[in-house]
Amino acid sequence: MPEPEYPPFSCSTLPDAELLEGDEVILIVDDYPDIVLLLQDFLANQGFPVKTAASASELRRYLEEGGVALALLDIGLPDADGTELLPELKEKYPDTAIVMLTAVTDLQTALDCMRRGADDYLTKPVQFVDLLATLRRILEKRRLTINNRRYQRQIEQARFRMQLLHDLVMQMNSVYLSITRLDEILQAILVGITAEEGLRFNRAFLALFDESGQVLEGRMAIGPGCREEGGRIWQEMRQQDLHFHDIICHIKDHCFTGDSEVNRIVRALTVPADRKDHILIRAATERQSINVVEGRCEYPVPPELLGLLQEESFVVVPLFSPSRSLGVIIADHFVTGEPITADHIHALESFASQASLAIEHCHLYMAMENKIRELEEMASELEKNKDLLVEAERYSAVGHMAAQLAHNIRNPITSIGGTARLLARKTDDPEWLKFLNMMTSEAAKIENTLEDLFSFVEQVKPAREKVSLYGLIHKSLMLQYSALQKKGIEHILILPGEEPDLELDPRLIQQVLVHLIRNSIEAMPGGGELTIEVRILEGGVQVLVRDTGTGIADFNLERASDPFFTTKTFGTGMGLTMVKRIIKDHGGSMEIRNREGGGTVVTLNLPYPTEQESS
Repeated sequence: MPEPEYPPFSCSTLPDAELLEGDEVILIVDDYPDIVLLLQDFLANQGFPVKTAASASELRRYLEEGGVALALLDIGLPDADGTELLPELKEKYPDTAIVMLTAVTDLQTALDCMRRGADDYLTKPVQFVDLLATLRRILEKRRLTINNRRYQRQIEQARFRMQLLHDLVMQMNSVYLSITRLDEILQAILVGITAEEGLRFNRAFLALFDESGQVLEGRMAIGPGCREEGGRIWQEMRQQDLHFHDIICHIKDHCFTGDSEVNRIVRALTVPADRKDHILIRAATERQSINVVEGRCEYPVPPELLGLLQEESFVVVPLFSPSRSLGVIIADHFVTGEPITADHIHALESFASQASLAIEHCHLYMAMENKIRELEEMASELEKNKDLLVEAERYSAVGHMAAQLAHNIRNPITSIGGTARLLARKTDDPEWLKFLNMMTSEAAKIENTLEDLFSFVEQVKPAREKVSLYGLIHKSLMLQYSALQKKGIEHILILPGEEPDLELDPRLIQQVLVHLIRNSIEAMPGGGELTIEVRILEGGVQVLVRDTGTGIADFNLERASDPFFTTKTFGTGMGLTMVKRIIKDHGGSMEIRNREGGGTVVTLNLPYPTEQESS
């Protein structure tokens, strides 16, 4: 039997191909097989995909599965009244159009169906021309409603993005960015990427290069839980007219706390910068976005990255300034599985450009702040040194005069001491001996003081003798014992059981030890730990003086023992120079380095005496 031909008729302005979207179908719900077959055949010939149901339970099952664009619903079903189903169906499935079918021509029934939510009402037997016109009209209305809602949402999202980008720009233009401020703005950008009113990605990860530029490290992330929270925040922003600062405070409090899965992922995200073939490094250095679809793109995708993200489809967008690469943003639809389109990528690139500006702005501000701090310190030091120079010039002549005076004093003092010793041998009178011995002792003290004064400017050859190194260490510590106690510094001695056989100048070596101990005390104003260790080596002995103080800046280590070099505002800078000279005169060497964890280690290398020196 030939197929019946139906007259072409349409009151729709949309082509039939645009009335339904994707896998959408028309569902015929009727318990009469002949009517169902007739309607199904007609609609199929018109190019509409059709499914059928014979009861309300089947209708509900199809609606729950989704994809039903329009239902032709018979009023009289074996398990329910179609009219009674209408409120439930319109509430649960508002985007599904419903056309009622009935064999009863009753105006009151038709009006009741329309009041309950039906889109139209047709009586049996249905005229195909009327049916086709009704379907096209209702499907077009439905499609226009859905499209209008979609366009409104897109407009709202675009308005939101423009507002957020405007706020970000205003923030960056109105204040300098500290590290904390940068984190807040980057958090706002990540929430904007995932918010319902924003780009609607499910997850976003931010990775930045470290200060050396050698490693790309995960910095922060936002996941599905925060996406809902972010959407609530943006709703509050619209309703309460929140300022940008209030928004980022909300974000910081609600979205970036706890130990979520995305935080675990971002902490584990580390890629060396020399892995040029890695897509994250390639995106950052080549400044191009890379869209990975089902684990594939134009470049090899590392399996470890797919395993870490637990997602095979994501987009990588670069962060960069005119002078360098800064990092990347990774975003995906981890929950919804929605494909990432070119529009998604373009919108994400807009957010990435603002993040790049914020990061570069912060780096420039911090660099400027460091330079200003250095200049202020230099200016302060110059001011102090200027005063010191004026004082030095003023006292230079006094110093020369004092040196000459000391030289002139030494001769009479020596004569006085010698005369007192001579007279002491000439008398047995206890009273006279008491005063003569006092004169001898005090004259010796003055002579020693003058010797110490001249030791700064005179090269004194060490007067070596076999001496106890351990004894010198103990004596030097005792001389500084009160200072150690006052500063709350604990001292530790590590001395091997067998004392080494050394020939040293006890006065000079003690002077060295006292100076190093004093330096360590000054480096630990708030207390700490001073360790003196002796190591016996094959060619000599090492004495290590370690402290837990402030240490010496790396760029000052090589100059620390230079003559007149000092990092102190006041001081001659001759202390370590003299230490180095004394150790060198003993045939040894001195090394200075910073210790791990803070503090300084001074190593004195003292050789064993040679046969010539021993003889």
